[in-house]
Amino acid sequence: MELLNFQKDPLEQGSLRLVAEPKEPHKLPEIEKQFVNFMFFRVNPDWRKLDAETKRAYKREFQSVYDSFREYFLLYSYSLVGFDSKADIMLWRVGQSLDLIQEMTAKLFRTNLGSHLETAETYLAATKKMMFIPDDGNSNPQSRFHVVAGSGKYHFVYPCAKRSDWYDKTGDERDALIEEQFMVGKKFPNIKIHLTHAFGFSEQEYLLSFETDEPRDFLALAEELRQTPASKFTLRGMPVYTCRQRSLVECLDALG
Repeated sequence: MELLNFQKDPLEQGSLRLVAEPKEPHKLPEIEKQFVNFMFFRVNPDWRKLDAETKRAYKREFQSVYDSFREYFLLYSYSLVGFDSKADIMLWRVGQSLDLIQEMTAKLFRTNLGSHLETAETYLAATKKMMFIPDDGNSNPQSRFHVVAGSGKYHFVYPCAKRSDWYDKTGDERDALIEEQFMVGKKFPNIKIHLTHAFGFSEQEYLLSFETDEPRDFLALAEELRQTPASKFTLRGMPVYTCRQRSLVECLDALG
């Protein structure tokens, strides 16, 4: 808070009070960056041998633990049943605390249903200012620190690792190549592209993910992205996951 100068200026003829000049421009606090986690589970075969009533009780318990963390995270659940042999369910969590990601995961595994789940893969990343998302609609650039999530029926998750010669380029050169890919993405306004940064957490440099209601448009976008110069520096063989957003109840019911 700036202080008011209550002393009258010697040259002042009236009774106006003068406001002291600020020594430094006022800086708005930076919005805290978020942690982003994609966690993929597969159910073991013993789950399908349980009777229907036991399954219902186990699912209610799992749902209760899941819901208890809604105040801490953006939470979205996805089914991969019929789409992928590596995993059956994906949980997308966005929040401020790594500790709470770990605590939630541990509590889910301690449930009866959790004892029938195995971790197929988990990816951890953090947001930075440069993200492939629109602003908040009010031209607020600070919204680019945050993931605006859950708008599409389908979510395609692509952990992105780069070849070693990618790091021979300067930071500005890498940013320019990524920006070129972003411009390709802008040709598909019905696809929301998220870029979060995973370097340091895992072997991946970025986690790219794509939300859309129309999977065929994602295929067209992926084909165009493959033609960009940046694609030459991308390692092949990284998994791409096709996920369908469902309520957690629907995801669990799909397990059989």
